[in-house]
Amino acid sequence: MNRGTIAARPIAGHGTLRTMELVVNGALRRLDPPPATVAELVASLGLAGKRIAIERNGEIVPRSRYEETPVAAGDRVEVVVAVGGG
Repeated sequence: MNRGTIAARPIAGHGTLRTMELVVNGALRRLDPPPATVAELVASLGLAGKRIAIERNGEIVPRSRYEETPVAAGDRVEVVVAVGGG
């Protein structure tokens, strides 16, 4: 399975990640600082508190596990936002 481009660049002399590239809803996104968990990713996308569903690498992530589910460079994430109406 092709996971797309992976780019994680260390900060000079520190060996820690400074940016991370993920595929979010089919588009390559560069995140700086990189999120460590799905909860941090949701916050960085401005979706905290919204009614959403997250799929990471083909698997649904239950909301109760956002805080403990890691995010890694190259992950493929799908975000579906619930829209009200009738």
